[in-house]
Amino acid sequence: MRRTVVERQVLETRVGGLRLRSAVMTASGTSGHGAELAAYGPLADLGAVVVKSLAAHPWPGNDGMRVHGAAGGSMLNRVGLQGPGVAAWRARDLPGLLAHGATVVASVWGGTAAEFAAAAAALLASGGEVTPGVVAVEVNVSCPNLSGHLFGHSPGGTAEAVGAAAGVLGRSGVPVWAKLSPAVPDICAIAAAALEAGASGLTLVNTMPAMWVDVDDGRAPFAGGLSGPALHPIAVRAVHDCRRAFPDAPIVGVGGVASGTDAAELLMAGANAVQVGTATFADPRAPWRVQTELARWCARRKTTAEELSGAALG
Repeated sequence: MRRTVVERQVLETRVGGLRLRSAVMTASGTSGHGAELAAYGPLADLGAVVVKSLAAHPWPGNDGMRVHGAAGGSMLNRVGLQGPGVAAWRARDLPGLLAHGATVVASVWGGTAAEFAAAAAALLASGGEVTPGVVAVEVNVSCPNLSGHLFGHSPGGTAEAVGAAAGVLGRSGVPVWAKLSPAVPDICAIAAAALEAGASGLTLVNTMPAMWVDVDDGRAPFAGGLSGPALHPIAVRAVHDCRRAFPDAPIVGVGGVASGTDAAELLMAGANAVQVGTATFADPRAPWRVQTELARWCARRKTTAEELSGAALG
């Protein structure tokens, strides 16, 4: 079902210089690399489709079990950023997204600063501009499901990775959002490093490192990233603290958004837009449902998503 005129009016928002038709997007890693969700709703109605994180090269992800349920509808995952690589994604998946009218945010990652730069460079067309149809690039420095150094756990590492990608993308003018981890002592210090390194905005937050143990058969512990409702209050706090610290920074809130009120809470905490992720696994129509619920919530209160941003800060 297409959005009504009222829904369009109350959902429009701005993330920095980027005007979006809706404050509700998908979250990276939860809706595939292409138009997988098009069977469940009009991609053109969403604020953006944020694709699963891409490296400059194909990456197989982790072996063995990758997803496990957690209490209260939450989830553990250890997929490990499986992906086809940027070049294959541009050729195979991006055209389908654009054919459905999607606004596309690409997400990139790397194992080294040079790999972050390479992934960003692979998004550039021959003229030096970002591939047509991509309106922003999310730099994922915070996936907990990779072995080795996690850039997003220190200001220096964050600056190194974000700076590498932003340095390549700088001349293109495309917004660069740093996706940060909640598993740090001071997320504002990490955010400051990302912004100083060239990020134009923040995506808050990625999954939280967690573990499940099968107490019945002694199966080896399953360690992964926790998402869903259990993550939501953590995301709200991260958004709130970063909005206070950086009043003018574009912020996208993500973590446990399963309803319009969840989305409203993140907006009120200081987000300019939100992403729907884990809820999509149980209900592929979740992004559109959240969008409709948020629009009705705003209409009842005679406000808009854009006006709502930061309302809880006073």
